Amino acid sequence: QVQLVESGGGSVQAGGSLRLSCAASGYTSGYYCMGWFRQAPGKEREGVATINAGGGTTSYADSVKGRFTISRDNAKNAVYLLMNSLKPEDTAMYYCASDKTPWRFPSLAATDFGYWGQGTQVTVSS
Repeated sequence: QVQLVESGGGSVQAGGSLRLSCAASGYTSGYYCMGWFRQAPGKEREGVATINAGGGTTSYADSVKGRFTISRDNAKNAVYLLMNSLKPEDTAMYYCASDKTPWRFPSLAATDFGYWGQGTQVTVSS
């Protein structure tokens, strides 16, 4: 059974940092793109950052470029999101996701990802 479990969310002041982690189990995640998406109340889910199976190619939303960094450790079946210079508009539920088709280019489209975690809340206060 595939499971994605996020951790590392919390409350932080603007300008602060958080590091999200996602532990994958039940399959070999190293063959698949993985990524982070977020959804704020009343808004659609949006792609934040994604990374290809090998870890050498990434995609970022324009709103987080230069502030967020996605990485993965395939030996640990894990993916991470380092978030620096956080802004109040980064406040959202953050979800870890995995593609179900191996070796694809890392897309920011939620429809390209078939496995999802339960989410971890990030709240940034001004």
